[in-house]
Amino acid sequence: MKTEYMLEKQLKLVLLSLTSDNRRVCQVMLHTGLRVGDVLALRKDQLARQFAVTEQKTGKRRRVGLPDWLRAEIVQAAGPSEWAFPSPRNPAQHRTRQAVWKDIKRAQRAFRLPLNLGPHSMRKYYAVDLMDKYGDLERVQRALAHENAATTALYALADRITETNLHHRSTRAAKAREKRAVDKGRGDVVN
Repeated sequence: MKTEYMLEKQLKLVLLSLTSDNRRVCQVMLHTGLRVGDVLALRKDQLARQFAVTEQKTGKRRRVGLPDWLRAEIVQAAGPSEWAFPSPRNPAQHRTRQAVWKDIKRAQRAFRLPLNLGPHSMRKYYAVDLMDKYGDLERVQRALAHENAATTALYALADRITETNLHHRSTRAAKAREKRAVDKGRGDVVN
């Protein structure tokens, strides 16, 4: 099942409940639109106001930027490790994608969010944010390094898709409750 976009209030709840290291990973994703594997593979010496990243999935090179405050937090938290996000078990290696995923899933369950969330949800949030700022699908497509504009549209319009899905889920749940109430009422009738 694909991960979904989350609304701003849901994003805030999730970010607040993540471990500080995983929160910083997600903040980098939200600022850059990078995939979680690309963020975790960052080395401290790469981090600058603007820097280039070669995406693992596509092999494409992208320029991204981070605010000074976030870079400072990352460098300080990483300590002596060469990795921006070192593994807590072995600082010679970087943190795993699974660790970030599990933390996001934990937050999703804690707040009983009716969505399928994961690290990729941050990339979708980034795309929606860009679309809201610039209203230009081609610009979002370039920022995400997508080949296909239809894929970009799914990301850039994910907020509308999610709101529609939530509405349908809510409507289905209300109908199911209504049906149970009617069925319960029929069971009480004696013929």
